[in-house]
This record gives sequence, structure tokens and C-alpha cells, in this order.
Amino acid sequence: MIRLDISAGPRWLDLGHGVRVKVPPFTTAIMMAARADPAVRDLPADTPMEERSLAFCKAVARRVISEWEGVGDADGNPVAPTAEGIDALLDLYPLFEAFELDYVAKGLALDAEKNASAPSPNGTSAGAPATARPAKRNARSAPQS
Repeated sequence: MIRLDISAGPRWLDLGHGVRVKVPPFTTAIMMAARADPAVRDLPADTPMEERSLAFCKAVARRVISEWEGVGDADGNPVAPTAEGIDALLDLYPLFEAFELDYVAKGLALDAEKNASAPSPNGTSAGAPATARPAKRNARSAPQS
């Protein structure tokens, strides 16, 4: 079952290491804008999947991160999010991984589900009709030697 929460607004996402980012719900508009981002769209066809994933996640992050906490300049002074700052933040692997798993992957999960078969109403195939024919009971047995 898909649960729609129309009233859902931005939320804080904890990336670890004292860093939190404020993000809206992941929507189709965000997905389409990130796919159309030149940093994603203009990647050569032979670009490895890891590089594509990084470019896509950065494109998403640049569109959705409106605020953050726990991010500062070289002197430790808090700084506002910028496109360059967001890219630099996601160059830190633990933070990238948290953003990818807790925000992007959850948003993409519904897209992946459309490629699978729907489960039976009760979650098993117990209600499925039998398709095999029963064996004949009057079959002759093979001669014994």
C-alpha cells in the first residue's frame, strides 16, 4: 500500500558527524529536474555507475537542501548552503552515503517497485488456481522383470 501524506513538509535529515540538512519530500519534479541537470545529462555513455550515482545525488542535493546545521568554513564559522558547498559536503563519503540511502534511495524505491509483480492479496500464492492436471489413476504399471 502506498501512503500519501499530502501535508508533509520539509524535514531534517541527520547525515551523521553532527550534520543535518533540511529537505522537502522527494517528488517526481525533483527527480526529473535532477535527471535534466547538465552534470547528469551530459555524462558520457560509458561513465561508470558510481560516478553517475554521485552526479545524480549531488544534482538532487543542490535542489533540495535549503538549510543545514553542523557545516562551517575553515575557521569553524557556520556557512549557508551553496551549490559548491553542497557538492563539497557530498564529497565526504559518510555524508554522501547517508544522503543517498536516507533520502534519494527511499525516493527511488517506488520507481523500482513498478518493475515487480504485485503480491497476492494475502501475501502468498495460496489463493492461486491450480494449473497442473491430476495424474491418471488407472495408468498401467511397467512390466516387471
